[in-house]
Amino acid sequence: MYRRLQLCSNRGGYEAVAEPPHPIDLAKAKARLETAGVPVVDARVLLIASLPPEVTISRAGRLLFKTQDAAEAERAFARLRAMLGLPGMEELARARPPGG
Repeated sequence: MYRRLQLCSNRGGYEAVAEPPHPIDLAKAKARLETAGVPVVDARVLLIASLPPEVTISRAGRLLFKTQDAAEAERAFARLRAMLGLPGMEELARARPPGG
C-alpha cells in the first residue's frame, strides 16, 4: 500500500502516499487514535494526530509526518499503521484481482 517514506519537496517533512489509493475513514481513524491516547484535531477533510512527530492524515490515505528526521518518521509510520490497521504491501497484493 505504501511504498516508502519520501522527503517532501519543501524538505519540511516526510510523506507516505498509498499506491493504489486507499481511502481512510477519518471518523474510524479518529476513534482508534483517541482510544490509543493520541490527541487528534478533526479538520473534517483531514486529521492532525499528535504523535511524535505531528502527522496529517488525509481522507485519500496520504500521511504527512512533520519532521526532517527520517528515523522518527519511520517509527511514527509503523505506529500509525498498527493503530489504524492499514494493510501492508503483501496483504494488498493478495487482495487485488488478477491483472489488477
